[in-house]
Amino acid sequence: MMTATESPFHVGEQAVQHRLGVREQIEPWARKVVRPWMPDQHRDFYSQLPFVVVSARDKRGRPWITLLAGEPGFIQSPDDSVLHIHSRVLPGDALEDAMPSGLDVGLLGIELDTRRRNRVNGRITREAGDKIVFEVDQAFGNCPQYITERTWYPVDVDPASATVARGSTLSPAQVSWIQQADTFFIGSGYDDGSDAASNGMDASHRGGPPGFVKVDGEDRLVFPDYAGNNHFNTIGNLVMDSRVALLFVDFEGGGLLQVTGRAEIDWDSAAVAEHAGAKRLVNIQVDEVVELQNVLPVRFLEPKGLVREIRVVDRRRESDDVVSFTFESRDGGDLPDFEAGQHLPIELAIVGYDTPVSRTYSLSNSPGSGQYRISVKREPEGLVSRLLHDAIDVGAVINSRSPAGDFILGHHDRPVVLISAGIGVTPMLSMLYELTHDASNRSVTFLHGARDGHHHPFAGEVSTIAGEHANVRVVNAYSQPLPEDVMGQDFDYKGRIDADVVRNTVPELDAEYFICGPSPFLTSMVDLLSELGVHDSQVHIEEF
Repeated sequence: MMTATESPFHVGEQAVQHRLGVREQIEPWARKVVRPWMPDQHRDFYSQLPFVVVSARDKRGRPWITLLAGEPGFIQSPDDSVLHIHSRVLPGDALEDAMPSGLDVGLLGIELDTRRRNRVNGRITREAGDKIVFEVDQAFGNCPQYITERTWYPVDVDPASATVARGSTLSPAQVSWIQQADTFFIGSGYDDGSDAASNGMDASHRGGPPGFVKVDGEDRLVFPDYAGNNHFNTIGNLVMDSRVALLFVDFEGGGLLQVTGRAEIDWDSAAVAEHAGAKRLVNIQVDEVVELQNVLPVRFLEPKGLVREIRVVDRRRESDDVVSFTFESRDGGDLPDFEAGQHLPIELAIVGYDTPVSRTYSLSNSPGSGQYRISVKREPEGLVSRLLHDAIDVGAVINSRSPAGDFILGHHDRPVVLISAGIGVTPMLSMLYELTHDASNRSVTFLHGARDGHHHPFAGEVSTIAGEHANVRVVNAYSQPLPEDVMGQDFDYKGRIDADVVRNTVPELDAEYFICGPSPFLTSMVDLLSELGVHDSQVHIEEF
C-alpha cells in the first residue's frame, strides 16, 4: 500500500517525466489523485460494469492482457480497498490458470458508452471458486481522450462455437483485424523487488482512427503514443522492462486477439512525424499470439450509429480568449440531456487528417435547456480550439456524441463551494445553474480566479445569477488586475485564491468542494483544503 511520503511513480516513470520536462509539475498533482483506496464514485463505477480489462503475467513471467466479463454487479466493493470479481478467465485464454494469490494485477474499468475510465493496480489476495479477491495498491481516474464510444448488450455464448488458436506470428486475418482496429488495450509492468505501491502491473487503453496501429510483416507492430496525462505509466514501465501485452477486441463478434512481445520506444525519429499527432512511437516485436473467437458474453454496437449532427445556433465572445458555441440538433429533435459538470465530445473534419479529430469540452449551460453550450479558450498551438475560433460560425454543423463524465454534483445536502481558475469556470457555471434550480436552497459559494477583467469569462452571467438568489455568494480574485478593473466591483481580491480567501468567504468549511482548473491550481487547492481540515471525500476535482 502507498504511504503518504512515497512517490506514486517508480524510477522508470520518473525518468520519462524528467526526459519530457513534466516531472516537477506532475509529481505534486499525482500525489493528490493517485490514492491507495477507491473513492465511492469509483467503487460504484466498477459495480455497474459488464467487463473489466485485466493485465497480469503468466507462469513464465510474460505479460498478457484480457477481459473478465459478467452481468453488471459481477464486480463488488465491500470496502474502499478491495474488489470482489465474480468471474473467471476464459478457457484457452493466455492467462487461464495464471491467477494465483499474490499475483500483481492491473485493472482498467472502462465504460465505452460514456467514455469514463478508472484504473486500479494491486494484487490478488485470494481466489476461491468463481471469485477473485483483489486488493488495491493504487487507484486513479483517466481522461476520456481517444475512447471510441460504443454501447454494449449481453449475449448467450455457446461454448461449442468458441475456438482457440495459438501461434508465434500474425496470420493474414489477424493482420487485417489489427489494421482495422480503433481501440486496443495494453499491459505492462515493472517490479524492483521492493514492496512499493508503484511496482506491479498496469492495464491501459489506446485509441485512434482505424489503422492507427501499423503492421510490419507478420511479427512487427508499431503504434503512436499521443499526449496524455503525463503519468507515463506504460512508457515508464517499458523503459525498465520491455515486455508488453496487447489486446485487440472484436467488439461485434465477441473475439479476443492477445499478443505478447517486446517493445522499443522511438522517441524522435523522422518516422514519428508520419503519424499525425504522435509524440513518439512504440515498436513491438511479437513473440506469441492467442486468438479466441465467439467467447465474450457481451457485444458492442458499431460506433458510427452513435454520432449525431448538431448545428451552431449562437456564437458569443465571453472574454479576450474565450468564445461560446450553442448547439441544437440539426434535425430539430431532442438532444440527450446532461448533468452539470459533464463534457460534450465533438468531432471536426480537419484538412490533412484522414479521420475526424475528437475533443471534449465541458458544457457551460443549464441542464434541461434543450441545448448544448461549450465555451472554448483559444490556445496558440491548439489544433481544434483555433479552428473553432477562426472558422466555426452560426449555421455550421459538426458531429457530437452524448455528454459524459463523472465530475457531477451528486446527491448530498451539504453547502457547496465551487472553485475555479481560468477556463475551469465552464463546468462550474453549469453547476451553478443546477444548484440555483435546487429546491433545497442550500448555501453556494462561487470562487473564481482570473488574470484580469479581459480574461474573465461569464463575469456578468454569474453576477446575474447571484443577484437573483440570496443563497449564492460570488468572490473573484484577479492575479494581475488592469487599471480599469475596479476592486469591490469587478473583483474582490488581488492575487490568487489562497487560504485567507477561503476562510473569509466560505461560511461553512464542512461543505462539498468542486474544483476545476490546471493541475498546479488543483494541487494548491487540494493542499489548502487539507490544511483547513476538509476531508478528502468532500473534495471533487477536474483538470483542464
